[in-house]
Amino acid sequence: MKFAVYCSSRQGLDIEYIELAHTLGQWIGGQGHALVYGGVNAGLMHEIAQACHDAGGQITGVNIEAFKHRTDPLVDEVVYTANLGERKARMYQMADAFIVLPGGLGTVDEWMATLSQLVVDGDNRPIVVINLHGMYDSLLRYLDELAHHPWSSGPHRLVRGRCLPLRAKTCR
Repeated sequence: MKFAVYCSSRQGLDIEYIELAHTLGQWIGGQGHALVYGGVNAGLMHEIAQACHDAGGQITGVNIEAFKHRTDPLVDEVVYTANLGERKARMYQMADAFIVLPGGLGTVDEWMATLSQLVVDGDNRPIVVINLHGMYDSLLRYLDELAHHPWSSGPHRLVRGRCLPLRAKTCR
């Protein structure tokens, strides 16, 4: 199975975030799955790739040409795109499931673009949101509220079932 993971490339994050990325990367690689991610050698992106690599997993980095110099050398395959929109589209096409780790605006953008495309396509691939310390609580509440509005009728009702906040002890 190929997992697209959306996460931060920010350096200097607290150890909890690094351990979370490391644990997920170990699991992906250790279970014989493949990682598809932004391909940058920094922050949680690099941490998850390193752990997946160390566990024997296959890694595909999807990076934009402007960040070519930041491509992680751990990737088994790299796909370069002209811009972020193309990068999101390629990751969407390549993945069997999607995982959202802590991140900033770019991570949320990838999550929302994927969610919107899944709804438009009537696609049942899952998105798992790792909601460490409740950082996505307000956004998840908004998505739940949105699912109950009249303009979210029909396939948009699926929004509610697509975003699954994990409630494991490490995610509190």
